[in-house]
Amino acid sequence: MDSKTGTNNGEKLHRITIVGGGAGGLELAVRLGKKLGKKHQALITLVDASRTHLWKPLLHQVAAGTLDSHADEREYFALARANHFNFRFGRMDGLDREKKEIYLAPAYDGDGSELLPRQTVEYDTLVMALGSQTNDFGTPGARENSIMLDTPAAAERFHQRLINFCLKAQAESRAHGEGRFTVTIIGGGATGVELAAELHMTTKILSSYGLVNFHPEKDLKIVIVDAAARLLQALPERLSDTVAKELRQIAVEIHTNEKVVEVSREGVQMASGKFIPSGIVVWAAGIKAPDFIKDIGGLESNRINQLVVHRTMQTTRDPAIFAIGDCAACPQGEGQANVPPRAQSAHQQASTLAQSLIGLLQGRALLEFSYRDYGSLVSLGDYSTVGSLMGSLTSGSLFIEGMIAKWMYWWLHKHHQIAVNGMFHTWLTTWAELIARARNPRIKLH
Repeated sequence: MDSKTGTNNGEKLHRITIVGGGAGGLELAVRLGKKLGKKHQALITLVDASRTHLWKPLLHQVAAGTLDSHADEREYFALARANHFNFRFGRMDGLDREKKEIYLAPAYDGDGSELLPRQTVEYDTLVMALGSQTNDFGTPGARENSIMLDTPAAAERFHQRLINFCLKAQAESRAHGEGRFTVTIIGGGATGVELAAELHMTTKILSSYGLVNFHPEKDLKIVIVDAAARLLQALPERLSDTVAKELRQIAVEIHTNEKVVEVSREGVQMASGKFIPSGIVVWAAGIKAPDFIKDIGGLESNRINQLVVHRTMQTTRDPAIFAIGDCAACPQGEGQANVPPRAQSAHQQASTLAQSLIGLLQGRALLEFSYRDYGSLVSLGDYSTVGSLMGSLTSGSLFIEGMIAKWMYWWLHKHHQIAVNGMFHTWLTTWAELIARARNPRIKLH
């Protein structure tokens, strides 16, 4: 087989191009690579603007420093080699449906010199798995004066600012509480509440590493602001109430029913007139698909840029183009809301679409996607983990918390690792993580 020309003994292979190496896109590439690429039945190509993969639900841990992103991320080129697909580095910025081509913008080195020219990638079947980015809803100053926690780079930037503040506090001589540093988190969804708890735990650990003038309870203030009536608005009320209680016990300040109207260098202004002076503002409220895919190639999209698809995950205006994960507006059924933008949705869609595309090459009809809600888990660091399981031992949902919920949250990450890396590699890396935990400090200190 010639992977460059996409031929096998002179016979042209079906080209499946996947754009986006997040949870759904990468899992799909791995599944198709093992089933089709390995047997030379199709040419599988994954395109991503990053060279490495990090599971997005871990970003709050990277920001807080409880996870070293370099220890958990995987190289796309290595994954491609191990799982029989090709990887193309680049950021998609165009589509020609008639020619069946996508276009990748030029890539530049750190010094501004061109690393890669504009590229063209051909396809027979195209899968858009671009995920989502933070939606600032056009709020004045939000993009300029807050950190959008949707990439590893943004999480690292937050962590550096946090560490720098702690170092500065160590060198200063002042009374406790004087010049208190405030981290304001806009958005009371899972990312916001998990970051608040992880951040509180991190600063407590930091104070034990010789930061003599830094006391987290007196020198750091953590605030969550949300426009909804309660935290975790999309999840069961009991789970929301439990999380709010846990956060208040660690002195996290919660402001609900508060719409942010401006973010400035000095802080956060609410519509009610409240103003929160802030050292760091994190925007974690709402999502949208990347701006460039809105109406790309004449495809139908909705108000948050998601590509509108049928239950087969085919876009409504081109049967050769599919969309999965956060960038897809996929119906659950007649009169029902769309599939929610969660990691479990992307995982399920990748699994179904892999079966569909394998069957398509064998002349079978495409499968319709049926979403199964297995519930939600919210980790509050070492303090607690709570969640609800759907369709479990009882009708409706089953509330869980404590160690059982913590182990289940841990298993979600392992389940993704197994899907991408296989059981044996995940077993080895789990032991490596345990050894590293015993050898390294509990948090990243640089």
